[in-house]
Amino acid sequence: MFIDLPLDELRRYRPSVPEPPGFDAFWQRTLTETRTHDLDARFTATDAGLALLDTYDVEFAGFGGHPIRGWFLAPRGAAGPLPCVVQYLGYGGGRAHPHDWLLWPCAGLPTLVMDARGQSGPNRPGDTPDPVGAAHPGVPGKMTQGLLDPETYYYRRLFTDAVRAVEAAGVHPVVDPARIVVSGRSQGGACALAVAGLVPEVAGALIDVPFLTDVRRALEITKEEPYGELVRYFAGERLHIDRALATLDHVDGLNFAVRAQAPALFDTSLHDPITPPSTGFAAYHHYAGPKEQRVWRFNGHEGGGGHQRAEQLRFVRELFG
Repeated sequence: MFIDLPLDELRRYRPSVPEPPGFDAFWQRTLTETRTHDLDARFTATDAGLALLDTYDVEFAGFGGHPIRGWFLAPRGAAGPLPCVVQYLGYGGGRAHPHDWLLWPCAGLPTLVMDARGQSGPNRPGDTPDPVGAAHPGVPGKMTQGLLDPETYYYRRLFTDAVRAVEAAGVHPVVDPARIVVSGRSQGGACALAVAGLVPEVAGALIDVPFLTDVRRALEITKEEPYGELVRYFAGERLHIDRALATLDHVDGLNFAVRAQAPALFDTSLHDPITPPSTGFAAYHHYAGPKEQRVWRFNGHEGGGGHQRAEQLRFVRELFG
């Protein structure tokens, strides 16, 4: 069943932006502090059994100088500078294996896949620990880790890692740093949206069913994971709700959308109970740069699947001619 507003109302849905005081200063200071650490981007060639690709095990310094892992794949022997797609991961999984990321290098574009610190899963194992301990008790998962203070919140670290991934991709000799597109689905879509708002030099953004947008509404209409982690936390920590919501405002995609200028392609599904469609429409409507949206009427959190990938190939091809 449809779990949100009717489509005609979704096309008009434009909620207020929950911008906290000092939002720009908070993120400027975060990135400035992070950049005091040498990026130290390392690309170690590895044999992944992919005869037509050059494959590298990547490591660079993310938030706090912490080492972040990833993969870098490019067409074998490609001569740069070429456009590059930086990819971010959905919740609860890691960078997995090089052969899981063939779309963009098969289309002729190198790609950097950023591991998500502290996350792993049975089908998408990760390799990057999160050395920052919990600042206060929370429920299992990342959603409540450090939630009572923007300084300690998990997504401050993850979004900063995502910015540094763009910087790492840009130093590889085959990549044109002026033609980098960020891409992700769900949590990865949240990362792509955040980077589009934080890095004016980004050339494009592919934002699929983005998580962590219009968060206050999402918490009112869904208990699906991972928003369910917040719902369970609030059920017990009744006196900390307003403080926690103020932290979430610092990572809400709406605040990044109004600052983003790169051309973007959005993916929204009307049957999505995990990132309710109204939250995706809110991000799309507030996105300040040139934008397109594909709406999938009878799909859930999987979004447009292969059809959306085809749209993304078209979008990037047109973006770079």
